[in-house]
Amino acid sequence: MRTRRTALAVAGGAVLLAVAALPAAALPAVAPPEPGPWSYRTADLAEDDRWAEEREEGTAAAPAEARALLAKVQRCRQISKGKYRKDAGARADIPVCGTDGAVFWKADMDIDCDGVPTAKCNSRTDPWFHATTAFRQSDGRHLNAEKLPFIVVPAPSRIWDYRAHGIRGGSAAAVIYRDRVQYAVVGDTGPTTVIGEASYAAAKALGIDPDPRGGGVPSGVTYIVFKNTRVSPIEDRAEAARVGAAMAAGFLADE
Repeated sequence: MRTRRTALAVAGGAVLLAVAALPAAALPAVAPPEPGPWSYRTADLAEDDRWAEEREEGTAAAPAEARALLAKVQRCRQISKGKYRKDAGARADIPVCGTDGAVFWKADMDIDCDGVPTAKCNSRTDPWFHATTAFRQSDGRHLNAEKLPFIVVPAPSRIWDYRAHGIRGGSAAAVIYRDRVQYAVVGDTGPTTVIGEASYAAAKALGIDPDPRGGGVPSGVTYIVFKNTRVSPIEDRAEAARVGAAMAAGFLADE
């Protein structure tokens, strides 16, 4: 479990302009919905084509998909018994919301660099570094936060127990920031009263400063976790992208 800092520095700098879309083969054959608040339109598809030209394995999805997912989670049916803080000492005002197929929350993003030590994630680069993650790779090693996009869920408590809602280590997730979607896995647990954290790799893919000392963003991040899913092996970034994209397509098609 990672020790959270009490205040998060606001990430600055220019927003990166281009990330890549997942290959079309990664998405299941689902008929597009009728035009509506989360429908794909011709202009959106043209924009997606531009992103597809610069794609690389496991990177963020296109803007149209981000807009569609955000529209789908505009309303919250609270399933947590209480609310979470975005940092220790902050106001508890973040609920966990639920639908038939997913849970979601809207929060900040702190950077989780825990797990196997790497050049970017170690005790020198991260004052809060722990060489462990709650969930492990298929070979028994802890996860690699520098390479694997994963999110952190609060440890089970009276506020909310993720295990009771079909969520576990390796569950597929979508993390949305501005016009980007990064597919990820549930890879670690955090404090029982704080929410809003993802790995170095997840932040970097979303154009968020991944520096564990002062990176992240203070708000504007949406986390969607798809119930009863599992990416196997958990450390397979491409498989996380494939499963996540397929689940997102089904989630958008579900009325």
